[in-house]
Amino acid sequence: MSPHTAAWELRRYAAGKIDRRELLARLNRLLGGYAGTQLFLESSGAAAQVVAPQEAQKMGVDSDTVRYPGEGTEIEAYLARPRRPGRQPAVLVIHENRGLNEHTREVARRFAAEGFVSLAPDALSRKGGAASMESPDKAREAIGTLTPAEILADLKAGFRYLQALPGVDPRRISSVGFCWGGARSFHLAVETPVLHRAVVFYGSPPPENRLASIQCPVLGLYGEKDERITSTVTATAEALKKLGKKYTYKIYAGADHAFFNDTGPRYDAAVSKDAWARALEFLRG
Repeated sequence: MSPHTAAWELRRYAAGKIDRRELLARLNRLLGGYAGTQLFLESSGAAAQVVAPQEAQKMGVDSDTVRYPGEGTEIEAYLARPRRPGRQPAVLVIHENRGLNEHTREVARRFAAEGFVSLAPDALSRKGGAASMESPDKAREAIGTLTPAEILADLKAGFRYLQALPGVDPRRISSVGFCWGGARSFHLAVETPVLHRAVVFYGSPPPENRLASIQCPVLGLYGEKDERITSTVTATAEALKKLGKKYTYKIYAGADHAFFNDTGPRYDAAVSKDAWARALEFLRG
């Protein structure tokens, strides 16, 4: 096999000759960037079958692909769990607008390593799953065809799955979302009174007339350059303050949209480190 192919690089990763970050960097060079890398990893099954198990083992957590019933469909999700006894807090990890991918699985594993049972549903389950998409752009288009009712129903199905899962403290189930998923995390806070906490990474807020329904504390993490999203933060904060809701936020100077995605071109390591620490402290509160 030629040493200049994606499959060859994957074999080197599986053999322990390069780590995950180096694998992604090499695939990005070979495949023309983030979109090509995601397509290769998801459509080939390498992300779920090779990378996920190997990274979970390195991090000392258990992980698997699970399926559970939604409303009129079956939901596929990635489950990562800490190896410790007793009931643990849980997080529903909501992906960006291209479906479940390696970045989201890595976030779920990182939460599991910090003691959270983490469930990352694939919002494209209704459309055949992210791995069935011809390209990340097709995945984004497919997500755009989901109705708000379908999206909410599928997120609530994930919440119920966590509630019933042995080893989960049902009183401490939170949501964390990124981009498209950040907005859905905010919306879930509106629609789920028993949600423990909600973290919003660069996601848009619900309509102002819905904010009064929020019962849990919300943390927003935003990039200064992400003007479309960040421009809404001040008004949202003022509205929530008037309503007596708990909303804290941080806007990172110089950071762009998707600053937390370590597989993408706008990743900011220093900002991500700080945002991760803030999210963990908030969820443990």
